Amino acid sequence: MTSFNHYKSVIRLNELAENPIDLREESVLNSKRVDNYMSEALGLKMFYATERVSEVELQALYDLGEEAQAIQKMHRMQAGDVINSIEGFESEQRSVLHTAMRDFFENTNPAAKARDASKLAYHELEKLTQFLKDLEGKDTYTDMVQIGIGGSDLGPRAIYHALKVYEKPNRRAHFFSNVDPDDGALVLSGLDLKKTLFVVVSKSGSTLETKTNEEFVRDHLIKAGLDPKNHMIAVTGKGSPMDDPSRYLASFYIWDYIGGRYSVTSMVGGVILAFSLGMDRFLDFLRGANAMDKLSLKEDCRFNLPLLSALLGIWNRNFLGYPTMAVIPYSQALFRFPAHLQQLNMESNGKRIDKRGNPVEFDTGPVIWGEPGTNGQHSFFQLIHQGTSVVPVEFLGFFENQYKQDILFQGTSCQEKLLANLFAQSIALATGQRNENPNKYFPGNRPNRILLGAKLDPYTLGLLLSYYENSVAFQGFIWNINSFDQEGVQLGKVLASQFIDLFAQKRTKKEGKGFAIGQAYFRHLSSYSTEP
Repeated sequence: MTSFNHYKSVIRLNELAENPIDLREESVLNSKRVDNYMSEALGLKMFYATERVSEVELQALYDLGEEAQAIQKMHRMQAGDVINSIEGFESEQRSVLHTAMRDFFENTNPAAKARDASKLAYHELEKLTQFLKDLEGKDTYTDMVQIGIGGSDLGPRAIYHALKVYEKPNRRAHFFSNVDPDDGALVLSGLDLKKTLFVVVSKSGSTLETKTNEEFVRDHLIKAGLDPKNHMIAVTGKGSPMDDPSRYLASFYIWDYIGGRYSVTSMVGGVILAFSLGMDRFLDFLRGANAMDKLSLKEDCRFNLPLLSALLGIWNRNFLGYPTMAVIPYSQALFRFPAHLQQLNMESNGKRIDKRGNPVEFDTGPVIWGEPGTNGQHSFFQLIHQGTSVVPVEFLGFFENQYKQDILFQGTSCQEKLLANLFAQSIALATGQRNENPNKYFPGNRPNRILLGAKLDPYTLGLLLSYYENSVAFQGFIWNINSFDQEGVQLGKVLASQFIDLFAQKRTKKEGKGFAIGQAYFRHLSSYSTEP
């Protein structure tokens, strides 16, 4: 398998990167370029006239996707081939089938493994549908709290807040992820425990933070005179320690081919989203994700939005040398979406070895971050416009707002002002501003693109989720790294367990042994009088 740096297209792209298009020239960024550098599919429009590419660079990027067999690898992933692996080394050796969790509407995938995974997912949906029906008409439960961390929290939390406008009457969702007890205390403080269900999410059934937080909640339920079994739901692997009907009101299953950060369309997100938004809206969300999954198999890069996004990102990361990327949603509802994308991208592609275990000789995943516009314009946009670091930006925007509440002020609506700011920021970053006063000089040539939709509804959000999931996967395919494991979280866990042992020893007055550096920290902790 050819290394990334040895692709013919990479050699060509390195040459082109020495003199990329200058977006500041008057003849470059015009209405014709905006029209020509716009791709549309499934109701989404991607505007990339403000990226530093011409037709020459784009063709070389398309050639890169073809040389790396990106589309073929996407077919393999969606078919259920074992792609979560490192050749010649111990690794997870798994299929990657989060796409099967939303592929049961037509179930046309020719691969038996993918079809079987879709059938299992549909069976869990049927179980969930019946469970929710049994709750209907009983005003017993009004609130649901998700207890999970990482992918069991970030994705479902981001999606819930993005679709809160669709929340059912007398149904609210909450999230408890941090092992910091103040997080749990704050979440529980506003709840009537008698009317609250808790969804405990852990594929292994043994995630330390999650199990600790579960016991925190069980303690509160018992002290309130309630039986925890009547308030606890498990989302876990079949046969895990949490697959226990004596402790949980219901159990829903996930499988080892569903990575945490790719799990929001499984029962990891399904239980709390269907409870709070309704099953019909959750299904619309799945339909959107499924439609974008199918689009990601299209050969034509101009209409394969996830692949086009991945290639533009690689151009910025590997050839223009930009180490970070901001995702700025001009929609307040998406205020937690960048946090989900941080994990999705950085846990997937923050890798330093290829799929053969060799150290890579090129940059992989960028640092991903972001906040909603227009708020960001009044904080970190100063650095993006005039700082010494170039930060590529992807803007998200929608023609309509969600709540249909707006006013006219000075001749325009709030939504019109929001979109005006979005487009203005994109152009300003690209073209900059010449001025003899150096304080008012904007260098420009700051690459960015816009993804625009009609309205942020469940179907469109499903499109967006899959767009980012598949874009991240495409970049991993092209770099030939494994985007589906996360060994980087393990070392800290091992060391944390040794510190935890020291705390336990201190509580039981036993003398701690070994772990000298840990003992050094504990000597300093002794200056505080509060017991652990």
